[in-house]
Amino acid sequence: MRWGICGAGLISHDFCNALQLLNRDDHQIAAVAARDLDRASKFANEFKIPKAFGSYEDLAKESTVDVVYIGVIHPEHCRLSLLMLNNGKHVLCEKPATMNLKQLKKVVKTAQEKKLFFMEGLWSRFFPAYDKVRSELDSQSLGEVHYVQAEFCQPIIDLPRLHRPELGGGGLLDIGIYVLQFALMVIKEKPENILASGFLHESGVDLCASIILKYQGKRMMHLMYHTGIKAKNNAVIYGTKGMIEVDSPFWAPTKIRKNDEEMEFPLPSTDAKFNFVNSAGFSYEAECVRKCIENGNLECPLFPHSESIAIMSMMDEIRQQLGVKYDVDDIELE
Repeated sequence: MRWGICGAGLISHDFCNALQLLNRDDHQIAAVAARDLDRASKFANEFKIPKAFGSYEDLAKESTVDVVYIGVIHPEHCRLSLLMLNNGKHVLCEKPATMNLKQLKKVVKTAQEKKLFFMEGLWSRFFPAYDKVRSELDSQSLGEVHYVQAEFCQPIIDLPRLHRPELGGGGLLDIGIYVLQFALMVIKEKPENILASGFLHESGVDLCASIILKYQGKRMMHLMYHTGIKAKNNAVIYGTKGMIEVDSPFWAPTKIRKNDEEMEFPLPSTDAKFNFVNSAGFSYEAECVRKCIENGNLECPLFPHSESIAIMSMMDEIRQQLGVKYDVDDIELE
């Protein structure tokens, strides 16, 4: 699988480090592109990538690339996903896949029409710890799940783009999306009711929110994200026969507890230096993408298009309740 890397920032750096943990006969980095050629060239030198481009259009046209990893700022995700798909490239796009549901439906429709693989890069779904959680849920070992709690609180107020709406700022798209994907993994249904309350920055983007999801059968979830504080950052599933706690960081976990039984899932061993916690886990996601594409799958069974759409639909509703609006929300797509 010949990868093209779209963006030469911190997240792309970690993704490329994780690719080095996989079989070199299965994964190769063929090219990298950034808006600045010098930056792309430095990135290429670090990872011994054969080709570097100073434009994303050049990457889209590069014949040696099979699949493109998009790791740029949020507002560019839709445009670049469409660019790559329209040039015959499979796409793994970092979360959020787009800025809103309207954009996401356009990207998914394009991928389906072109018969190309597309997936939103919510890497949490591919950790072995999540495999175990899914197995326990499928076997109904917890009985009926009635309550779920998840929190992602991290002081990222110094992140330059966080308070800038034109750069896709705000906590929901950046970290709140993780609590929502966990909710959907546990209860694969649309909630009957969504109630969100939080605080906004003076620029109009969201700093934090508490979200309550209510489902049929008197089931509910309490989800929280905050961009200015530290918290336990775990997730807990409560059922009539027991509970599972996914340890911090629940979005990239290596340890879970079922009742009193603790289970560990060590990351691949590496001396590479990462920017974000447990980023070696990107290797799980990348390997799943390879298998899907080689099997001719246009979407991933562990995280299909329908779940990306469900999460984005919830985020649009939450943003509306919080009063967060981006300029792209008013743009009609062709």
